[in-house]
Amino acid sequence: MINRVMDLIQNKSFVRFVIVGCINTLNYYILYVLLMSLGSPYIISHSLAFGISMVGSFYLNCYFTYRTKPTFAKFFQFPLTYVVNYSVSTLSLYVLVDLLQFSEFLAPLIAAVIPIPFTYMISKIILE
Repeated sequence: MINRVMDLIQNKSFVRFVIVGCINTLNYYILYVLLMSLGSPYIISHSLAFGISMVGSFYLNCYFTYRTKPTFAKFFQFPLTYVVNYSVSTLSLYVLVDLLQFSEFLAPLIAAVIPIPFTYMISKIILE
């Protein structure tokens, strides 16, 4: 297990993927907080911010992570990478906020970390 983690850390595309993920998470979080401040419920804010930031993530992952040309086919396949990400992060957000009573502003940051390895593997298959 430790060897597998070390292999991922040494993989340059994975490091670029994590950088894009940090940028994308910041973008998502800014949108999430903005929507929350406008009175939107946290799940609606999460869903809208997630969808909008996914478009930016597609282009960043094409150009920076995998250094490939974005195409319409890849653009329409890319959301498949986020089915798992969205499902896991949404479930995590619900558990953290409603069951464990975490702050609605802290919980999405925690929930964003959990699906990273799954999203990387799926996006690599689609975008490379």
